Amino acid sequence: MPEVRCDNTTKLRPDCAWRFAAGSEIGQMRRKNSHTDIGGPTDSRGGAVNNHLSLEGVHSSVEVPHHQAGFWEQWRAFVGPAILVSVGYMDPGNWGTDLQGGAQFKYGLLWVVGLASLMAIFMQVISARLGVVTGKDLAQCCRDWYPGWTRWPNWLMSEVAIGACDLAEVLGSAVALNLLFHIPLLWAVIITGLDVLLLLALQRFGMRTIEAVVLLLVATIGACYFIEIFVLPQTQPSFLEMGRALFVPHFRQSGMLYVAIGMIGATVMPHNLYLHSALVQSRQLQKDEPSVRRALQFNTIDSTAALTVAFFVNAAILVLAATVFFGKESVTVSGGHVVKFSADSDWIRVAYLTLAPLLGTAAASTLFAVALLASGQSSTITGTLAGQVVMEGFMHWRIQPWVRRLITRTLAILPAVFIIGLRGDSSVTDLLTLSQVVLALQLPFAMFPLLHFTSSRKRMGSWKNGPFLLVAGWTSAMLITALDIYGLPDSLKAAWHVIVAG
Repeated sequence: MPEVRCDNTTKLRPDCAWRFAAGSEIGQMRRKNSHTDIGGPTDSRGGAVNNHLSLEGVHSSVEVPHHQAGFWEQWRAFVGPAILVSVGYMDPGNWGTDLQGGAQFKYGLLWVVGLASLMAIFMQVISARLGVVTGKDLAQCCRDWYPGWTRWPNWLMSEVAIGACDLAEVLGSAVALNLLFHIPLLWAVIITGLDVLLLLALQRFGMRTIEAVVLLLVATIGACYFIEIFVLPQTQPSFLEMGRALFVPHFRQSGMLYVAIGMIGATVMPHNLYLHSALVQSRQLQKDEPSVRRALQFNTIDSTAALTVAFFVNAAILVLAATVFFGKESVTVSGGHVVKFSADSDWIRVAYLTLAPLLGTAAASTLFAVALLASGQSSTITGTLAGQVVMEGFMHWRIQPWVRRLITRTLAILPAVFIIGLRGDSSVTDLLTLSQVVLALQLPFAMFPLLHFTSSRKRMGSWKNGPFLLVAGWTSAMLITALDIYGLPDSLKAAWHVIVAG
């Protein structure tokens, strides 16, 4: 893309308008930190860089009303990006730990789900803040403001993390197809590669269509769990006991800490931090001070609301497991087969097989599998968008979305096909563990640059993180990183077992 230069003759151009907002502090800050006096953007070494928009096809594609417009009119314009991000917090990779936590400790780890969701809200609010204020996504900021030698390793680590996340989504969708239609798991994994056609079709209709489809999938997940917990008579949780568990943290039982680490360590997905800072720029953001303030307020509301929904979904998964599995060692399913419960169980498959006999209705198992399929498909859409963001942001490479999707999905399918073909269906949980190890290793390389940039007056001006976000963000990042490091030896051991076991 040719370099954009602005002067007094071009002040009415949308891509230059922010420079000429009279007396605008955000305009002054951008001139100082992102551009030279003659209008060319610069990197951390003072060299010129080209304006390069991530997700160019949807950039500034959604109109935003004037900052004095009514609340609901503005809310309708800004709502959406956080919905796409929220699916990463209820993807198939999270289901295993939630099911395990509920089955083994009843409601005892419900407070961990709440804490993890709260930290996720802080990190996503900060990510959206970076995109609104700087006009760059996190990958672009890392490219422009860090030394040039960091570009390749940062991009490669991000791609590996996205591939690992996609592996979890492949497995979730494949298991759902296997459970619903009795397709062999190996073939179900291969079939998931065809969802490249889904994303290709959606991207032709714009960002609002993608947001609507993902919202429908999220609503499907929520509706399935609402029916299972509140409609089916066999599942009536104790709300008083749940309330105590949510607000009284403890690790009274052996093994609770390890499962809690798994829950928190897998909560904040590194690709979501890159993605959110890019998605907020799909809105036609005005750069005067009142408009920036309004954009930050509504993106905060969007993030809080969407991730609160993700909290309720994760809490519902744990509560369902607590209601039907806790205190039981096994259950007899159709045909007289006995399914035993243990710490090493494949809880996703166990849940599907045992919900029908435990609840007395086949609808319970079907609803569970439908929700799992919706989870995998919604996550795969956002994973592809995140892959585009990091590739375009770090490397300035552009390729067709369907090519990008095909490459990413192929790289995710290959290890799944290899290990499932070698070891059979029982390796699903091991593969999920392996994907979470990779995500844990990458996470600090996304969280700490994000906090570094948004805590800097040089980069953000007066919009830098205030005292509350400063403390909440850094505390969350350090706690998540510490728990990842603490649980890493066991996770690496499990990952090594996946790789060498035959």
